[in-house]
Amino acid sequence: MDLGIQGRSALVFGGSRGMGRACALQLSQEGVLVTIAARTQTTLEKAAAEITAQTGTPVRYVVANITTEAGRDAALAACPAPDILVNNADGPEPGDFRTWTLDDWHQALDSMMLGPIEMIRRTVDGMVERKFGRIVNIVSRSVKTPQIELGLSNGARSGLVGFVAGLARQTVRHNVTINNLLPGVFATDAQRRHIEGMLEDTGKTFDQLWEERGSNNPAGRYGRAEELGALCAFVCSAHTGYITGQSLLIDGGGYPGTF
Repeated sequence: MDLGIQGRSALVFGGSRGMGRACALQLSQEGVLVTIAARTQTTLEKAAAEITAQTGTPVRYVVANITTEAGRDAALAACPAPDILVNNADGPEPGDFRTWTLDDWHQALDSMMLGPIEMIRRTVDGMVERKFGRIVNIVSRSVKTPQIELGLSNGARSGLVGFVAGLARQTVRHNVTINNLLPGVFATDAQRRHIEGMLEDTGKTFDQLWEERGSNNPAGRYGRAEELGALCAFVCSAHTGYITGQSLLIDGGGYPGTF
């Protein structure tokens, strides 16, 4: 299928590794002019060069932290008028809410809610004027199946999803959609950090927990980053102007509900 987005511009946060990189790769394969943003220059340089070599479409990069105004300014200086915005940020380590400080909560909100909302605020009106826009927030299945050890993520990501639910209904008449992707267990560095954060409480080894989390999924395995990247590209396509305000699970059937 031709997704109809060749020549469009995209700004992908967290685009140097994991699911963000998979989104950037898939968009680049569709001929989108991608700018990847993250905090580490070396990984950005490597990812941009590798994706460019693989797809033949030049990929730019910018060192930018979505949690800071300076970082958001830098991202928009590198990609001033994106047609596609992918908000993506790592979640915090697992823990017990009794030990979390207000600073912990503020950092979580800046990363997973307020930073993405600011990027939406600064790009959505331009999309409306141009009559095309696709905003995709990579969040987590935890907004539908909360995990007690991920309270910071449960709260902050749910706040983002709740906010865009209203805005998405206002922008869709201008062919600007806003949707959320809800990944389950994926074989990424973020999943490895998550498991490492659970070792002390469970008394199990890393290998034991890694095997359990993958095999306990109805699909019997972890998700692959490229699977989420492909879904992201489709949601960003010219064919999805009638899909907005949705939270799309990609979790191998892990969510047990009918709705």
